[in-house]
Amino acid sequence: MGPHRLSSQQRKDYRPSLPLHHPLPPSLPPTNIQPSLFKSHTHFHTLSKFHKTPARSVTIPDPVHKTRPGKKTAPPEKQPMIDEANLDNPDLGPFLLKLAREAVGSGENPNKALDYAFRAAKSFERCSGPGLDLAMSLHLVAAIYCSLGRFEEATRVLERSIEVSDPQNGSDHALAKFSGYMQLGDTYSMLGQLEQSIVCYGSGLKIQMDTLGESDPRVAETCRYLAEAHVQVMQFDEAENYSMKTLEIHREHKGPASIEEAADRRLMALIYEAKGDYESALEHLVLASMLMIANGQDNEVAAIDVGIGDIYLSLCRFDEAVFSYQKALTVFKSTRGENHPSVASVFIRLADLYYKTGKLRESKSYCENALRIYAKPLPGIVSEEIATGLTEIAAIYEAVNEPEEALKLLQKAMKLLEDTPAHRSTIAGIEAQMGVMFYMIGRFGEAWSSLDSAIEKLRASGEKKSAYFGIVLNQLGLSCVQLYKLNEAVRLFEEARDILEQECGICHLDTLGVYSNLAATYDATGRVESAIEILEYILKVREEKLGTANPDVDDEKKRLADLLKEAGRVRNRKGKSLENLIGGSNSQRMKKEGMKRWSGTSYKN
Repeated sequence: MGPHRLSSQQRKDYRPSLPLHHPLPPSLPPTNIQPSLFKSHTHFHTLSKFHKTPARSVTIPDPVHKTRPGKKTAPPEKQPMIDEANLDNPDLGPFLLKLAREAVGSGENPNKALDYAFRAAKSFERCSGPGLDLAMSLHLVAAIYCSLGRFEEATRVLERSIEVSDPQNGSDHALAKFSGYMQLGDTYSMLGQLEQSIVCYGSGLKIQMDTLGESDPRVAETCRYLAEAHVQVMQFDEAENYSMKTLEIHREHKGPASIEEAADRRLMALIYEAKGDYESALEHLVLASMLMIANGQDNEVAAIDVGIGDIYLSLCRFDEAVFSYQKALTVFKSTRGENHPSVASVFIRLADLYYKTGKLRESKSYCENALRIYAKPLPGIVSEEIATGLTEIAAIYEAVNEPEEALKLLQKAMKLLEDTPAHRSTIAGIEAQMGVMFYMIGRFGEAWSSLDSAIEKLRASGEKKSAYFGIVLNQLGLSCVQLYKLNEAVRLFEEARDILEQECGICHLDTLGVYSNLAATYDATGRVESAIEILEYILKVREEKLGTANPDVDDEKKRLADLLKEAGRVRNRKGKSLENLIGGSNSQRMKKEGMKRWSGTSYKN
């Protein structure tokens, strides 16, 4: 079984607190959660569920520059008048840096802290030039920019901090460069540029390993950080390698039965579950549970029980899944209260389980229990957690054929999320799910609008090469077909095809589904020969995988026969290479024969 997209609750459960790679980490780490999208749809094939430049002079942005619209900041105060000539005083930089840190600690006025840090950096640059002091002050400037939502300015400052840190000057300088890379990666992550953030984390890890050695406990924390980042972009093989390295280092330094090993095994379980290796995931979760029990971590044991229930559910071991969920539910109610979101999350899992076992009344009851908790959230509960729960309940309502109710929940979830770069992928996932709902109820214009907006956000967040992106492209293409935007549909299906060929393989059923949609659109735009060649390849693969008696194969035969009859041809049973059949711009182009009727090559479920 191939990798699938993680549920939003799984991502939330396993999102760690940020390690302190830099002096002032941003207070709100990104969570880039996206809900699962697609179920089956009538008449149309929809895919299953399932990222040394030369030194240059960089001007530090002036701290009085206005922040982005909508970001609330403290009102500007009159700053101490410091003559620019005084910045040449070597004692001024450390003094201003101390004032900046104190202002940050007080939390009263970030603009004052930014002014102090900015002037400290200017003083260090004048008095001592590139070095450790300048790098530290730049790290602080960047962190304050992040707290003000000025992420682009923060990236420029961090790039400068990396340039002024030379590892050849000693381990302190090397670790300052490492901190710069890690903070830059965090900032890119908050901008939704996950692949760029992984590049920065990798550069930081290399410097850290060169400085501290490959088995230092601090290296383990960075490896775990990279593993989690790769999970976020669904690069599970790379995530597994870094997670195994983390586990090996912790076992070497922490000894048996450590909490660190338990956390590592939970991450390993998440990765194996995403790869479809449920037995290995279950093994790691059971070991993690035993380690947490040994350390008296009852709440963590309950959270692991939820994960064990998820695995049992995936393995269709429903009784064992119910038992695990009920164990966790009992602990959460007694330790956190009956109205805590963790209780609601277990209700949602039970609702999903009962839906899958055909007990729809029980499923809806658990959904309603969860909604009652979200309707009156406890103080201190972040809105994103509620939005996550609402999207998961919406998926269940969609599955039981209540799309209108699901749409209402998704619209509530959208209102709870602030439109920031950190939430861009989350919002894109919700918009894509809404697009599917609109499509199901025949509101194709709204479906196109939602899916197109989702595609735009996913492109901006660096997820334009993932299988998930290909799935959303396919769905947008189907919406275009319903709106008779056939040329746009061809372009979208071709892009989806290229992505899924790369990510899933040319014989994967999801890829074949896009081929079917592309063939139908080719037929509708008069490219009959191209459509026939694709269908012949699809039928050949389906016959090999499913057998000639399979209903899907029989359906493909009928579709191909209809099209061949129109073209006055018979089926070519000699296999052709895929490169010759669907090679993008190299595909054979035949003269157009006008718009063909849809019955010849239809879109299929």
